[in-house]
Amino acid sequence: MGLCHGKPTQIPEPDPEEDPHVASDAADGASSPSAATPAAKPGTPKQPKFPFYLPSPLPPSSYKGSPANSSVASTPARGGFKRPFPPPSPAKHIRALLARRHGSVKPNEASIPEGGEPELGLDKSFGFSKHFFAKYDLGDEVGRGHFGYTCYAKAKKGEHKGQDVAVKVIPKAKMTTAIAIEDVRREVRILSSLTGHSNLVQFYDAFEDEDNVYIVMELCKGGELLDRILARGGKYSEEDAKVVMVQILSVVSFCHLQGVVHRDLKPENFLFSSKDENSPLKVIDFGLSDFVKPDERLNDIVGSAYYVAPEVLHRSYGTEADMWSIGVIAYILLCGSRPFWARTESGIFRAVLKAEPSFDEAPWPTLTAEAKDFVKRLLNKDYRKRMTAAQALSHPWIRNAQQVKVPLDMIIYKLMRAYISSSSLRKSALRALAKTLTTNQLFYVREQFELLGPNKNGYISLQNLKSALVKNSTDAMKDSRVVDFVNTVCTLQYRKLDFEEFAASAISVYQMEALETWEQHARRAYELFDKEGNRPIVIEELASELGLGPSVPLHVVLQDWIRHADGKLSFLGFIKLLHGVSSRSIPKT
Repeated sequence: MGLCHGKPTQIPEPDPEEDPHVASDAADGASSPSAATPAAKPGTPKQPKFPFYLPSPLPPSSYKGSPANSSVASTPARGGFKRPFPPPSPAKHIRALLARRHGSVKPNEASIPEGGEPELGLDKSFGFSKHFFAKYDLGDEVGRGHFGYTCYAKAKKGEHKGQDVAVKVIPKAKMTTAIAIEDVRREVRILSSLTGHSNLVQFYDAFEDEDNVYIVMELCKGGELLDRILARGGKYSEEDAKVVMVQILSVVSFCHLQGVVHRDLKPENFLFSSKDENSPLKVIDFGLSDFVKPDERLNDIVGSAYYVAPEVLHRSYGTEADMWSIGVIAYILLCGSRPFWARTESGIFRAVLKAEPSFDEAPWPTLTAEAKDFVKRLLNKDYRKRMTAAQALSHPWIRNAQQVKVPLDMIIYKLMRAYISSSSLRKSALRALAKTLTTNQLFYVREQFELLGPNKNGYISLQNLKSALVKNSTDAMKDSRVVDFVNTVCTLQYRKLDFEEFAASAISVYQMEALETWEQHARRAYELFDKEGNRPIVIEELASELGLGPSVPLHVVLQDWIRHADGKLSFLGFIKLLHGVSSRSIPKT
């Protein structure tokens, strides 16, 4: 990757029609004055503004076959772009879908026939108060996005009288489809229901009149994280990067527990409260955010190209997509380069899907092994192997630097449900794997166990899962239906768990596979299982375990699962059992 220091490479000025964002409505009500950056005039060449945006040394052949080049229409995205972000790219298919989604197709403008036609007789009444100008004096514009703009304002009366606030103004004339109207409703719903975290921009109120919707929020005067990175020469020291990452991970873990995925995490969407060097960081711009149930997937392609996760491009993703974006931010903070780069948006997508970030160029060789491991475990293309926000806060690189409060993690609920529903054979295999965990790995598990409130004898029941969730809930959980999901876990019939069994139930085998030490863990676990839990397996028993029907030739399908010498589970069968392999993933011969 190109480095942030030294003379920046000259990059030709792009076509003004091009935009490297998939979709990013950045006219957030909490935007700082730094957001108001004038766009470059078309055709005027200039030096690249951001020194860490340099060409990638990766050859084009290293990332072929991206769906980003496909002519297949993707789900319409939302929003416009905040400011020029060289080097940009066409992404005309997404721009056209964006236009169609909001009913803003111009004459002779390319479009893709995926519906979203402007609808007549739209109800643009939101039920918000209509007395905005009675309570606030609207000031200068400080930022503009595709479907709205941000202004300063001063409160004339009420709870915030005399205070400066930020107001995101969204013209109703731009809301030309039912989807566009629902986007605004959801943004306000998310902002108003997510409350109580110090790194979350404060929502104050929402108003409307015949012409606009007004979203009133806390004014952050300290500028963007991106500006601070540039002010430091393009990157942070490890110690300073940790301070930033703790705040980002803390607020994102909070959102994820509530069932909210941000979908547009990037340095521009984190603002400092004040100019003070130690000012807290606030996440802003929930215009692309959505509610997601823990066992459901989203499919619309939104976000910003440089930060978009591979599974978003594959149109099946959840909260793990935010963790990829955080991995990109961490990479930039530590070395000043972007991990994935290309001159066009489809090129960026190919790199995200196929290329691997470089950890060989300076300053990576001088950074700690823990820092590199932290970033690599976030930039894993397999979302199942990626760390959650709570796990990232438990990572030695973060945890050994400062006192961090590890929050409750929704993945524990998902893993426990899978464990409880497993056979005794699989539970035995997972218990063997849990015995191989190191002290560092057990730290996160123990923190989660304590958050669930074990009794004085050191046991938790499934009711503890719901009680712990209620302590951390906000109104957002009503929309994300997180409580409904947890109720399905709590209604299962199961005995109390001590810490040893909880550790077995809380293991993600996929995440373990991402570790460099996975082979040692697996071999050691199999040895323990062989001594304590392995026994001769009857083919029919294993078939029942895997849900195989009578028409399946069992001896052919399951021959690799069983040792021919003694009829016990083989190492390969043990690994498949750990994953909870079902008949759906076993080839039918």
